Amino acid sequence: EQYRVMREKNTEAPFTGALVRNHDTGMYKCAACGTPLFSSDTKFDSGTGWPSFYDVVSKGNVELREDTSGGTRRTEVTCRACGGHLGHVFDDGPKEKTGKRYCINSCALDFKPQIGAEEKK
Repeated sequence: EQYRVMREKNTEAPFTGALVRNHDTGMYKCAACGTPLFSSDTKFDSGTGWPSFYDVVSKGNVELREDTSGGTRRTEVTCRACGGHLGHVFDDGPKEKTGKRYCINSCALDFKPQIGAEEKK
């Protein structure tokens, strides 16, 4: 599935990914190359079934591309280092933050917990 998502630009089924309900403190990295992408501090529950973040760790670590596949216009999010498809970004995220919702496939991410961090409540 990871190859299908990251290299063939497919999407995993909602609410099936291992990281959807992850609330631990740490860093979400590209599953293909290990580039840091999202901090747990920016993760929020969007109710969509995919891990959602309102910001990236570094704008230089991701690339945004226009995606018109499937008859819709969206913005694809890829890893700048390896080109792996991560998901899409939308303008319906938390308004008090960035207003963005990076909707990312769980299988495109590798979570590294912060050493000594307790689980967020």
